[in-house]
Amino acid sequence: MKRPILLAVDDDVSVLEAVVQDLRSRYGQEYRIVRAASGQAALDTMRQLRERQEPLALILSDQRMPGMTGVEFLEQARDQYPEARRVLLTAYADTEAAIRAINSARIHYYLTKPWDPPEERLYPVLDDLLSDWRAGHQPKFEGLRVIGHRWSQRDHELRTFLSRNQVPYRWLDAATNEEAIQLLAERGLDAAMLPVVLCEDGHVMVTPELDAVAARVGLRTQATSDFYDLAIVGAGPAGLAAAVYGASEGLRTLVIEPEAPGGQAGSSSKIENYLGFPTGITGSDLGRRAHMQGVRFGAEFLTQRATGLRAEGQYRFLQLADGREVSAHVVLLAMGVQYRRLQIPGADALTGRGVYYGAALVEASACRDEEVFLVGGANSAGQAALHFARYARRVTMLVRAQSLAISMSKYLIDEIERIPNIVVETETQVIDVVGRERLEQIRTLGPEGERVRAASSLFVFIGAAPRTDWLPEEVLRDEHGFLLAGADLRSTSAFSRLWNLQREPYLLESSVPGVLVAGDVRHGSVKRAASAVGEGSIAVQFAHQYLASF
Repeated sequence: MKRPILLAVDDDVSVLEAVVQDLRSRYGQEYRIVRAASGQAALDTMRQLRERQEPLALILSDQRMPGMTGVEFLEQARDQYPEARRVLLTAYADTEAAIRAINSARIHYYLTKPWDPPEERLYPVLDDLLSDWRAGHQPKFEGLRVIGHRWSQRDHELRTFLSRNQVPYRWLDAATNEEAIQLLAERGLDAAMLPVVLCEDGHVMVTPELDAVAARVGLRTQATSDFYDLAIVGAGPAGLAAAVYGASEGLRTLVIEPEAPGGQAGSSSKIENYLGFPTGITGSDLGRRAHMQGVRFGAEFLTQRATGLRAEGQYRFLQLADGREVSAHVVLLAMGVQYRRLQIPGADALTGRGVYYGAALVEASACRDEEVFLVGGANSAGQAALHFARYARRVTMLVRAQSLAISMSKYLIDEIERIPNIVVETETQVIDVVGRERLEQIRTLGPEGERVRAASSLFVFIGAAPRTDWLPEEVLRDEHGFLLAGADLRSTSAFSRLWNLQREPYLLESSVPGVLVAGDVRHGSVKRAASAVGEGSIAVQFAHQYLASF
């Protein structure tokens, strides 16, 4: 692969030389450093790079340049290399312009002069941005290939699993892609065997189970130990925060997650109101960063599903889907929630074949130039609508409430109103979905009565259903399945029978001592990523208190 390029742009020769030297000293071995003395010269350089199919990772441009300001240049640069990270270099007097440029040019960061020492004021920022670029960059690829049908549920589940675990792959549609047809014929495979995974070493996996794929691509599926100080079930924001804090504070920490780091938040196409990310961050990137942070501190991540929990003395045992078992002094239940299913005719049969729950990142590009329907009016639906609008001809949001303002943040409402190909239909719900091999029509009920519409894709972002049916009865929950903890346990008649300690339960402790609860799965929690992160970090403090009690 060609070395990616870092492009520095400044009309001041001395400043440009200083920038280039700092970039070269830190990144010279992994990246090529290219310079330009004006915005127009930089655009000409970028056109040449595109013609040669050179990867451009980052652009660092000064703001005050004659003929074309840095913001004006970065706006045009975005069209040529939309995935390149864009950084504006400003004087202190230009900071307001830089902040405005976050919206106009979608810059990723701005730095003020002087940036000395670079080890503190330049490199940490660029390291972070380049890490993000590498995670999303797709160079010419000869590795893992997935052959399947767009309207296959198993194919959809496989692609979702690989994408959310940041595993690079190429997807080939068996119905339309000539390469896919040829590869299947060469191996004597037919449509009944799909999906098929072709590995780089020539190994072929026919209709594989996800745990087999996980093992093949290098995800850990077996724990390295039988015992841990802290075992966390779920790698959403709450579980990831607990992993980071637990491991960083010396607890031997295991995280059990059947799908991918990030949880439900990991499927969000963009989160723009999370603290510290002024240009927003995708849910998958947030999960990836937190996962890397946890691994750095020594947390162990396991791609497995927890299927049972029992307590014996000071130990808590978790049964796993592969039949194995791990034990810990403290267990944190942070499984999060999943989108509620549509309780209408045809929905179950067409799930994964036109009816999807979440899945904006995986399916969006397949909906290019189509009309897409979204069900839901909360932030996750708004983020998905904005993402789909980049690909689809038209995005129609079907919202049961009278207004988006009831459940959606204002910044998302404002953004949706500015996008011409997003249509919001309030007081409207889907009452039927129809199709044989895939979704063909939906029937809606709204202020104008019933309507039948042609539809190939319906994405559902409604409500929250906890994943708690695998837990024993001793772990108390409310009538909807959310887990009770702390003072909320007193509202149940079973609590006095189950709780045998002299002390009161900790704030995030369940009805089983040493089993904590955090995040969206907890009764009464605030369904926000930041809130889940807070609960996950606080849970570690209760874990320390529990461990100190024996």
